[in-house]
Amino acid sequence: MLTVSNLQAAYGSTQVLFDVGLSIGEGEVATLLGRNGMGKTTTVRAIMGACRVLDGEVSFAGTNIRGAVPESVARRGVGLVPEGRQAFPTLTVRENLVATASNRLKRSDPWTLERVYEMFPRLRERADQRAGTLSGGEQQMLVIGRALMTNPRLLILDEATEGLAPVIRTEIWKCVASLKREGQSILLIDKNIGVLKRLADRHHILEKGVTVWSGTGAELAADAELVDRYVGI
Repeated sequence: MLTVSNLQAAYGSTQVLFDVGLSIGEGEVATLLGRNGMGKTTTVRAIMGACRVLDGEVSFAGTNIRGAVPESVARRGVGLVPEGRQAFPTLTVRENLVATASNRLKRSDPWTLERVYEMFPRLRERADQRAGTLSGGEQQMLVIGRALMTNPRLLILDEATEGLAPVIRTEIWKCVASLKREGQSILLIDKNIGVLKRLADRHHILEKGVTVWSGTGAELAADAELVDRYVGI
């Protein structure tokens, strides 16, 4: 579904990505791992068309999307839950959820307000509350729901559990596990390696803007030294 090869990208004159490669198949959950500052979020921004791509290929559902604007990438079926949440603070929960809702891929079981409320009951309770007044965990649930309301073919979660209380992290991981069971393709960036090992089918590790390793969950679980070298603190 998504194939990235030899991706190079920059902010202004500063090159950040030098040779990134990754792939996600239909219905797969994949991760992008690495320490802070290694280029994970920049890779997501390059896929979404939100930073300058210097070279390489980005193919989604058989179409070259390298250099496409973010709106075009989203319309093709990529839903993003960005780092730092970024809910629309002055809109209510309900308004956030419907603001970008669509079913361009004509799914037979589309995400609706009711489905999102079933997954995150707290959002139903706060449907008429402005997003800027929600707790951090509630805002994260909201932006996940907002992305699902676009009925994406690929869902990207960039640090979706960062800075959240353990009980909220657990709720979000249950959501991700449920989405996987439904066959949703997902790209995850997160620091909770233990959970990612159990959830993901495929892993990619970045080091200074280069993909230094790719493999299956079983291969990653079998190589503790690899995790310590590239991901551990």
